[in-house]
Amino acid sequence: MIRAVAAAAGLTGIAAMATTGPADAERAVSLPVARVDVPATATPQTAVLAGGCFWGMEAVFQRVKGVRSVTAGYAGGSAATANYPAVSSERTGHAEAIRITYDPARVSYATLLRVYFAIAHDPTQVDRQGPDSGPSYRSAIFPQTPQQASVARAYVAQLTAARSFPRPIATRLEQGRFYPAEAYHQDFFDRNPGHPYIVAWDKPKVAAFRAGFPTLAR
Repeated sequence: MIRAVAAAAGLTGIAAMATTGPADAERAVSLPVARVDVPATATPQTAVLAGGCFWGMEAVFQRVKGVRSVTAGYAGGSAATANYPAVSSERTGHAEAIRITYDPARVSYATLLRVYFAIAHDPTQVDRQGPDSGPSYRSAIFPQTPQQASVARAYVAQLTAARSFPRPIATRLEQGRFYPAEAYHQDFFDRNPGHPYIVAWDKPKVAAFRAGFPTLAR
């Protein structure tokens, strides 16, 4: 989100932005199914993905069948600076990210990656997403297991070989802990449906997810 929303616990003044969002033009990119995937397990698994403002990322993945919970937060930096005012300085090394807890029997890791690349964000943008710029808005995957790292690398290579995007994929694979964001950032989309940023940027994204992945959406 534009950093002006940090004031008053993230709920103030970006009304001018509401007319400059992607509106109804947003749609899912048609991507191939991944050739390799993480084997299903009997227990819930975790994925950590970064791709711009965590409000929209959280909203999309909360609507994926098989996802149990999504937490907005910060990944890639230290615990001492894992808070919105510090991350907003763009000097902490964090990325705005989400932690997804999912049921591998219902949705696979590679399927989550397909949604991530197809609609949750634009993987070709470097240190920005839409109106937001800075390294905290970078495209990054934080694999939680060696298998996730292998699948992520393979899918990026597959998409690159297929020329799925008009520009190079900028997504990086990184290491680092995940730290939950402040309470006012959690479930922001659902709790603030009329917020100008949500209306301009995130509602079109969620609608595009539902249209592009009807069998995955709930």
